[in-house]
Amino acid sequence: MRESSLAFLKTLVNTPSPTGYETRGQRVWLDYVAPFAEETFSDAYGNCVAVLNRGGSPRLMLAAHADEIAMAVSYINDQGFIYVRKLGGVDAAITKAQRVIIHSRGGPVKGVVGNLAPHLMKEEKDPKPPRMHDLFIDIGVASRKEAAKLVRIGDPITLDDEFELLRNDLAVARAFDNRVGTFAVAETLRLLRESPGRLRAEVCAVSNVQEEVGLLGARQIAYSLQPDLALVVDVTHATDYPAISLPQHGDIRVGRGPALTHGGCNHPAVVARLEAVARAQRIPLQHEAMSASSGTDTDVIFWTRGGIASALVSLPNRYMHSPVEVVSLRDLELIPRLLAAFARSLAKGERFKVKI
Repeated sequence: MRESSLAFLKTLVNTPSPTGYETRGQRVWLDYVAPFAEETFSDAYGNCVAVLNRGGSPRLMLAAHADEIAMAVSYINDQGFIYVRKLGGVDAAITKAQRVIIHSRGGPVKGVVGNLAPHLMKEEKDPKPPRMHDLFIDIGVASRKEAAKLVRIGDPITLDDEFELLRNDLAVARAFDNRVGTFAVAETLRLLRESPGRLRAEVCAVSNVQEEVGLLGARQIAYSLQPDLALVVDVTHATDYPAISLPQHGDIRVGRGPALTHGGCNHPAVVARLEAVARAQRIPLQHEAMSASSGTDTDVIFWTRGGIASALVSLPNRYMHSPVEVVSLRDLELIPRLLAAFARSLAKGERFKVKI
């Protein structure tokens, strides 16, 4: 990966972007993508858009969500310990004994999620996993009054873990889900702007908000942008590590290329074009099937305004929704290449329709 792209990825991943509080991360994204766009803007709730080839046709939306799972201050007890609510799919069991940052209006406040020492635990035959309301955060104060000077109810909280290279092209971070997606659509715009070749489509790169709590930002921006078609970039579960059932969850491996989803919200003609483009560009693809839903923004984009031809491209991700998500940077680099080639393959005014 080129040096400036890697630096952008590190900054993007390390910048806290809790769902509903994505502003700081969105600023990083807009600053990076602005030189490659003819126009950038944001809407009422912070969905951000960068446009290339304004007035082209069809209008292609490249979308990924900017938010990460997080927690929020819910209650402060008399001793100054802080209780939390989850923002998105937080796992209480792996959140215990973690370092955290509370993003208060006065600045970051460090804390730790308390954990009862094994010596003090009651012996249980079948210990129950902790629930979110069991977790408490220690910020080193002795009273509610002291804590209230530092934090307020509603302040978002993220784990204090950052990007690291693990080995070779594998990297680890707390929030690849889904900053890798917003990275990919930004890099796609860069490739389209910097590489030769005629572009007929208008390309709208989108970094949208609040996916983790209901695919909310995607609903807003898909409705207002009115794209003719959309490609969504997200992460998917890599299944190449112990304790995962391949017959149940499919065979998706880190280092084998991005994954293309089939069925449901994924328009068959758009999927077929992606496959053809990947073959032409010698980009390896993995494949996964969906049933009722994909669990991504694609689920709400495709039915907006009577139907937007859409498809989902995913980056294999080990240990999703944990502080140690692991991805391949080589897999990640292939996604902007695929999206850029798809955009250049579009004929003027081209539309995608299921053949009956």
